[in-house]
Amino acid sequence: MASINYDKMSVKELTDHIARAQRALNAAKDRERSDLKNKITTLAENAGFSVGELFGSRGRGKATSVKYANPDNRSETWTGRGRKPNWLVAKLGKGAKITDFAV
Repeated sequence: MASINYDKMSVKELTDHIARAQRALNAAKDRERSDLKNKITTLAENAGFSVGELFGSRGRGKATSVKYANPDNRSETWTGRGRKPNWLVAKLGKGAKITDFAV
């Protein structure tokens, strides 16, 4: 890597250089944060957990409790509000009853 001589730079050049370095630093932090989140999510899912189960969730607004869960994958849940999730629609289509998935 080429050496940079800061002593010969003008104030504007130094300011521009600092701004570019700060943007690069922020981008690197975002990349590392994203990579770490993906690794943690993968580890949790491989162990049969969701990240929310392990660390709690930082939900927005009023918390609603889970009423239904997929017995094949306990991280797939539904509160009973809004559209039914695809996993539940598929199971109901095969003849299951919604009470079979109650938590």
